[in-house]
Amino acid sequence: MALRDFATRLWNRPYLLLSLTILFWAGNSIVARAVRDSIPPMTLTAFRWVGASILVMPFACRPIVRDMPVLRAHWRMVLALGLLGVAAFNTLLYLGVHYTTASNALLIQASMPPIILLMAWLWRGERTTLSRLLATALSFAGVIMVVAQGSIYTLLHMTMNFGDILVLIASVSWAAYTLLLPERPQTHPLTFLAVTFLIGVACVVPLTVLELARGARILWSPAAVGAILYVALLPSVVAYVCYVGGVSLVGAAVGGQFINAMPLVGALLAVLLLGERLVTYHLVGMAMILFGIIWFARATRRPPEAVA
Repeated sequence: MALRDFATRLWNRPYLLLSLTILFWAGNSIVARAVRDSIPPMTLTAFRWVGASILVMPFACRPIVRDMPVLRAHWRMVLALGLLGVAAFNTLLYLGVHYTTASNALLIQASMPPIILLMAWLWRGERTTLSRLLATALSFAGVIMVVAQGSIYTLLHMTMNFGDILVLIASVSWAAYTLLLPERPQTHPLTFLAVTFLIGVACVVPLTVLELARGARILWSPAAVGAILYVALLPSVVAYVCYVGGVSLVGAAVGGQFINAMPLVGALLAVLLLGERLVTYHLVGMAMILFGIIWFARATRRPPEAVA
């Protein structure tokens, strides 16, 4: 009973849910960087979604059977969410970072909140406010500060390549997933999670087979096994549950805004776990990102007259 009460209280705190999501996703980037020479990128992605599916399915089988009529009635929406949020986003992102720098990838992913606002306006005619636009711009500027390492020279000399285009398409895919989440069919949360994970598995496994057929190999070690267990549980099962719950409570725009904090959290984890240095531009970027997120959330709670 105590565990159930704790879960209920947690589920009613959307900002905590979204903060946990970003923590686990940032940790995913750190883990992937740490084992980049041991596990090929698509193989790690396959381990992630196959492992997540194995963890979820024992608990999801009965809900899936009960929800089968709903799944059949809304199969197009379920398929779209699985393709956009699990298969397309992760596949394109992992492939993209193979061809571009981590800095470029982080900067492009930080475009998700503005993309979500733009798509909400174009897609649904949703109007935003001046406060929300300014808050988004401030958080985005904080991301640029972190990614460019506080240097205008570094920012101006970033170039766009094939990998950047893949990451940008991945960001658009995630924005569409975020906007569609509130329209997902009303099933048990584990039903939605398991079915979308299985859609991701069906898309990723063939790419992994191709990667291994071309000569990629896994260098097994305790660190590699630990990385596989981590990516299958926390950034997949736990983080997706938290993200779906958070977006359901506060909406797509606020949920997307939290993604701006991911480069910052990743930098802090790199300091703690990989021994990287925390310098002035990290602190300045941190203040800008956090203030922008808080400003955006407050502007959403008391919406003034829309401007766009």
